[in-house]
Amino acid sequence: MRISFTSNLAMQNSMRQTVSESQSQLLKAQTEVSTGTFADQGIALGYQSGRSVNLTAEKSRLNSIVDSNSIVSQRLSASQSALGNMSSDIQTSMNSLIALSGSDDKTLLNTTTQSLQSQLDAFISSGNTSANGEFLFSGINTANQPLKTYDTASAAKASFNTALTNYMSANGIGSMSNFTVAQMQDFVENNLAPMYTAGNGSDAWKTDWSAASDTNMTSRVNTAETVQSSTNANNDGFRKFALASVLGVELLGSDVTSDVRQYISKTAIGYMGEAVAGVDAQRSALGLSEARVKTANDTMTAQVNIVETAFNNLNEVDAYEASTKVNNLLAQMEASYQLTSRLQKLSLANYLS
Repeated sequence: MRISFTSNLAMQNSMRQTVSESQSQLLKAQTEVSTGTFADQGIALGYQSGRSVNLTAEKSRLNSIVDSNSIVSQRLSASQSALGNMSSDIQTSMNSLIALSGSDDKTLLNTTTQSLQSQLDAFISSGNTSANGEFLFSGINTANQPLKTYDTASAAKASFNTALTNYMSANGIGSMSNFTVAQMQDFVENNLAPMYTAGNGSDAWKTDWSAASDTNMTSRVNTAETVQSSTNANNDGFRKFALASVLGVELLGSDVTSDVRQYISKTAIGYMGEAVAGVDAQRSALGLSEARVKTANDTMTAQVNIVETAFNNLNEVDAYEASTKVNNLLAQMEASYQLTSRLQKLSLANYLS
């Protein structure tokens, strides 16, 4: 007859292994309780783990577009604010010209001219507004400041002086007081205005005034739609206000006859009316983009909720079951600790003493 025996060391090692396994299971169970999802999705879901990965990727893609849309919304909102200020600048200039009513009073003319220059400066300042490090009215050339200032050292001022001097020389006009209404009209319509008109051969506007691109920025606002997310300083509203302002600043207070001055004032008011219409058209276009971005965000948010629901249905654990498992494992480990402690006290020396 053979007698076998088990040492207390072997039993302690067995308990130690049991505790180690319980600790590993407890860590996973506690993770599931805290996150509400499987600790190891691959094991828990099996062949459906691929679907879980796809849902996670789709949610990340949708959230990325929503985050991008927030930047687009900021750009559109800042553009609308700047365009609103520019429209107000144009209206103020127009009101100044209307209030002048063809007066030849030097003081009033000087005040009006200064007001026109001030509003032009404010208009240019708003036109150079930037947001998030990008100029709003530069089209796709967002790193370039779109509008140049108009002063005695500017290229636009030099071009005006050259155009006026050449016209007077070519037509035998010795001084501003010799201008007739017909000659001033000819100068404005055939020499000055073309410098501010898009599509002409040289397009001096892009040399003297603007560094903007004609191409506006577009942004993808959902999985299948893009919108215009900026405008540019080469649009008609910008050009017409600059033309009207130059007319007023340079010619209104000059030594011309009353009839010529009335023509200048009336023509400048007409160009400013076109400028207001042009700027407001840009505001309307960006307003439509804002509405489309909002609609896209609502749609994307709904899609994110659907994806999240599908993901949760696939990955969520039973909270009650997970908590029960944690409690059971804790009880099991506590029992293991107690047994290990008792085994460690089992020693032959205790019984031989």
